[in-house]
Amino acid sequence: MSEVRLTTPSFLVLGIIDALGEASPYDVKVEAARTVAPFWSVPHAQVYAQCDRLLEAGLLSEVRQEGGRNRRLMRLTEEGAAALRGWLADPSFVPVEARERGILKLWFGASPRVHAPVQVAEHRRTLEEYEGLADEVGGLLSRGQREALEFGIRYERMMVDFWRWVGSREPGEGPGEPGEGLRERSEGPGEPEEGLREPSEGPAERGAGPEQR
Repeated sequence: MSEVRLTTPSFLVLGIIDALGEASPYDVKVEAARTVAPFWSVPHAQVYAQCDRLLEAGLLSEVRQEGGRNRRLMRLTEEGAAALRGWLADPSFVPVEARERGILKLWFGASPRVHAPVQVAEHRRTLEEYEGLADEVGGLLSRGQREALEFGIRYERMMVDFWRWVGSREPGEGPGEPGEGLRERSEGPGEPEEGLREPSEGPAERGAGPEQR
């Protein structure tokens, strides 16, 4: 057994295997794409590499499924479960590393009139998907899963507002005051956006909130 430096992808793998009970690297890859990918994506190759590292460190155990494809099925060891609990209990803040291609293009002089309509349409589409998901399965999600979905909904609303503001500005217009766009929401004054409706606690416990490296 050897010590390894655990990163956020390490804990993502531990968390998914813990939620599933046991899983192959392929199962982890599929579940990550199905659940946490909107706020924490991980390359497929990294999933397999993390499984090997965690096995070597003694945080996962492995058995071979008899017959058929002879799949590797992994479970958390006591050490792996303790490491996951410690990470979940750690309140340390790590700054978000934002990577928005559209914002990078604005920085280098791209035309807002060209990019803003596309950005508004795409963020609206994603927002509708998240809101539809909240309506369809919100009552089945754990509290943490609902909060992660709420993050996605609020983020997409913010991006729609931001790109509307970018597209509405005149060419050559100055920067304005900080937060100006927030005061110019096209929806006008009214009650703050309502979050996800709070259903009774559902049975599922698979979710995990976003965390940085």
